[in-house]
Amino acid sequence: MRVNGTPTRTIWPIDKMAVEVIDQRLLPHQYQTVRLADHAAAAAAISNMTVRGAPLIGATAAYGIALASNVDASDLALNSAAETLLATRPTAVNLRWALQRMTELLLKLPEAERSEAAWREAAALCEEDVALNFNIGKHGLELIKLAYEASGQTVNVLTHCNAGWLGTVDWGTALSPIYQAHDAGIPVHVWVDETRPRNQGASLSCWELGQHGVPHTLIPDNAGGHLMQHGQVDLVIVGCDRTTRAGDACNKIGTYLKALAANDNHVPFYVALPSPTIDWDIRDGVTEIPIEQRGVDEVLEVYGRAKNGDMLAVQIAPEDTQAVNYGFDVTPARLVTGLITERGCCEASESGLLGLFPEQAEKNSGRG
Repeated sequence: MRVNGTPTRTIWPIDKMAVEVIDQRLLPHQYQTVRLADHAAAAAAISNMTVRGAPLIGATAAYGIALASNVDASDLALNSAAETLLATRPTAVNLRWALQRMTELLLKLPEAERSEAAWREAAALCEEDVALNFNIGKHGLELIKLAYEASGQTVNVLTHCNAGWLGTVDWGTALSPIYQAHDAGIPVHVWVDETRPRNQGASLSCWELGQHGVPHTLIPDNAGGHLMQHGQVDLVIVGCDRTTRAGDACNKIGTYLKALAANDNHVPFYVALPSPTIDWDIRDGVTEIPIEQRGVDEVLEVYGRAKNGDMLAVQIAPEDTQAVNYGFDVTPARLVTGLITERGCCEASESGLLGLFPEQAEKNSGRG
């Protein structure tokens, strides 16, 4: 996608010695990049949310293994690096998937060949992510086209958190259909949830939509239901950090509430996800997906730019207030109109997913 008119991705290697990423903690007020020179720096970037979004977390972890291989490509060192990276964020399954992909490949190779192979595989993983997300957009575009053909008016899409190109290597998941609709000349407008407590809708989605010239309006998190009641939302498209084989979708906290409102108002609710986000090992998202709890400062404070230009955190609750900060919630499959994947759209169910990914039926046939 574009930053100030220049095609840009979220992560890129530098001479097989380091990786550069966009520091998303500073957006939208400052655009800066950060150099990651070892796997510990990659782990820290994932943990402190310099990078975030399930696909980008996986890509960063893959390059983390490549960085580790520069120093020591032994079995012990690579496994240790993988453990460090895996411990950073518990909810997004792409992290585990990427690390398994990297280590399973590298540990089969002679040690002398591992570093070169690691950089090659991490780059391949990133290119695949771009292709997956482009295809998600292509299939989601058809849903926006249908909405436009039905009304002949601007299509209003509501989204939650940031599932654009900043959360992937490029294109994004939930926003990929929107970018493709905009580029195709279909009039589309996005209602952007601010997405407390980190405000990633306000800071990230608004920023990247603005960079691409897509009309959008920021709304308080609790306004979505009101807009649906008054016919101002044609469809909801959200991203996902983990989807069960039964179609339950885990996404940024507050997504479940949007699904309930959409269901009550007969608004189609779609989840956009690349296949590495599907956890074929679990069925019940509510009981089986680990939900990250983050620091309470994200709830008790708001970080932003003051009118004088200074960046600062502002306390918004009384001094001794207790808080809890769940990062994600799970939307049951019964509330999901459909899943948008790189292979097409399907019902949010095991049969729906297996219709698009039949190879998983054989792989998982022995599981209860």
